[in-house]
Amino acid sequence: MRKFNVTGLCIPSEDYMVDINDKLKKIAELVKARQYFVINCPRQYGKTTTLACLKRLLKDEYIVISISFEGLGSKSFENEENFCLIFMELVKKSLNLTNISDEYREAWVNKDANDFIKLNYHIDKMCKDQKVVLMIDEVDKTSNNGVFLDFLSMLRTKYLARKLGEDYTFHSVILAGVYDIKNIKLKMIKEGSLSLHTTEDKIYNSPWNIAANFDVDMSFNPEEIESMLKEYQSENDTPMDLEFISQEIYKYTSGYPFLVSNICKIIDEKLNKDWSENGVYNAVKIVLSEKTTLSDDLIKNLETYKDLYDLLYSILINGKKIIFDTHNLIIDLGSMFGYVKKGSVKDITVVANRIFETIMTNYFITKDSIVSSKR
Repeated sequence: MRKFNVTGLCIPSEDYMVDINDKLKKIAELVKARQYFVINCPRQYGKTTTLACLKRLLKDEYIVISISFEGLGSKSFENEENFCLIFMELVKKSLNLTNISDEYREAWVNKDANDFIKLNYHIDKMCKDQKVVLMIDEVDKTSNNGVFLDFLSMLRTKYLARKLGEDYTFHSVILAGVYDIKNIKLKMIKEGSLSLHTTEDKIYNSPWNIAANFDVDMSFNPEEIESMLKEYQSENDTPMDLEFISQEIYKYTSGYPFLVSNICKIIDEKLNKDWSENGVYNAVKIVLSEKTTLSDDLIKNLETYKDLYDLLYSILINGKKIIFDTHNLIIDLGSMFGYVKKGSVKDITVVANRIFETIMTNYFITKDSIVSSKR
């Protein structure tokens, strides 16, 4: 029996999933066009599941290498040599359960390629006469982004040389993470691994300025939510107005994938399958009362980025109208985290969904009350 999954990778045979075929086709077109791009989405937004589905879609036409930086120890990013070796080992492991020849897979690990110059030549050899797609998930989970940025600079150089017909490299490269590449330096500064006074002119100097625009909306629209509920209904023979319930879930979540799945999971497992307007409302109340990794992350980011806290406070508590302009560092950061978006009226910055709006408003009011009580 399938379930609604809110933790990690979703698998069609085990989990109820939204039909994302239209999204996958659009991403596949970028791959076909040999583009390098970034899937930059907030936490728990379906990036890993999308990459897994994309790998299945591409595997017959391309050699697909899918790796993740999550869970790698700090030693992996300590220096060029460590990074090069772990990168090649991850590539080999990714190819283990594919129909790629053993000879090609084993050849990916070349212990002599222990710096970026040698790795450059090694990639040239491995990609010659091959259509190799490299997908890297959780690119912002590295403990030393400096080494990774140097790696991206190498790939950029190879990409540009390929355009001139002077090099072989990956057919397409897809990076996925919360922080966009241009924001990784900001993350490094916040973590204390990069000094602001020596880099303030270069915070936005991205080693990935070759990236194509990624315009695929990764949120779920009501029709996509309905596709998941339709599968659920067919297996459970549960009466519901599919279109209405999908719209109700979207009303509170604006299609944020984790929130959509969590509401469905709560209705199915905690509310006796009450697929009604009242059932959705009660599920939202439970979401608001529970601590989740997503809500904890939201509060952590509010406290980490004071200007972001002030922006959202001014919108929710003071009722200020602020133009949505992602050239503004803080608005761009809030948009990257999935907390704000452009509103439908006069391009005003609004909170991304009703659930986030309620969590933040309650937090601001409670915090103000505690401060007032201490005076």
